[in-house]
Amino acid sequence: MEYRRLGRSGLKLSALSFGSWVTFQNQVDDSAAIEMMKLAYDAGVNFFDNAEAYAAGESERIMGRALKELAWDRSSFCVSSKVFWGGSKPTQRGLSRKHIHDACQAALERLQVDYLDLFFCHRPDSETPIEESVRAMGDLVAQGKVLYWGTSEWSADEIAEAASTARALGIAGPTMEQPQYNLLHRDRFEREYHRLYDSIGLGTTIWSPLASGILTGKYADGIPAGSRMTLAEYDWLKERLESEEGLSQIAKANELGTIAKDLGCSLAQLSLAWCLLNKNVSTVILGASRASQLAENLKALAVVPMLTTEVVERIEGVVANKPEPYPSF
Repeated sequence: MEYRRLGRSGLKLSALSFGSWVTFQNQVDDSAAIEMMKLAYDAGVNFFDNAEAYAAGESERIMGRALKELAWDRSSFCVSSKVFWGGSKPTQRGLSRKHIHDACQAALERLQVDYLDLFFCHRPDSETPIEESVRAMGDLVAQGKVLYWGTSEWSADEIAEAASTARALGIAGPTMEQPQYNLLHRDRFEREYHRLYDSIGLGTTIWSPLASGILTGKYADGIPAGSRMTLAEYDWLKERLESEEGLSQIAKANELGTIAKDLGCSLAQLSLAWCLLNKNVSTVILGASRASQLAENLKALAVVPMLTTEVVERIEGVVANKPEPYPSF
């Protein structure tokens, strides 16, 4: 396993990590969770990602029971949660000081840990001043309940404001962002956030590196039974897949599959390895519904050296979406 610093912090995370979005509770029970988390940990994975919104808290409960069963040394792994969608009541949503406090306490109980290594503001909250959220996160860090806090799908301006506010207050600022990043979705990561990697030392924990399964090639002939697209609560994914844009992405995935075949790897491994080529990627979060799938995707590290300049040019020729850099002044 390769380990990378989380931005400018001293924390080193495994280049490939394991997350529970969609799968835990919906497709993965306690037994399967224990099996896959052990497989990942034994392969060198040291970061396990979760959120209060995943399966309405059940995902964290499953991971918590798995962590208790596996009984790893707490100093040997990192676990995260995210705050924004905690329930239907007004005080159970958003990034108010109250909800941030309550969400952290609930996550600690569900995950059965004394502190969260990483805690994310799951989305920006237009109804709460950024300073209020920054202060609340800073308090959790000061209390030892959270070690590093960050954002997920915030704009670059919002992240910069949060960092500036924290500096002015003399408290812990955002260390990391959790953005979507993959071969089919890259503008925000490569273009919008570009200034933040150096200016505030932003780390990144990547979600959806396989574009919700499109970059595995499994949707080439339609939607297979048992996939996330068949789950009722993820109808929005199915609609996106069946849109004109989705069909175009499937066509590109089929072309990328030819490149992967030439390299002797799977399309998923190629896509994950491509993400890892970017030096601003701290860790790529893997999701899996079965151990065999996770085992195959963990082999993506071995594909990274195969992505020569020539291969990358072939890939760029297929996706044709490389962002234009910001002008240099």
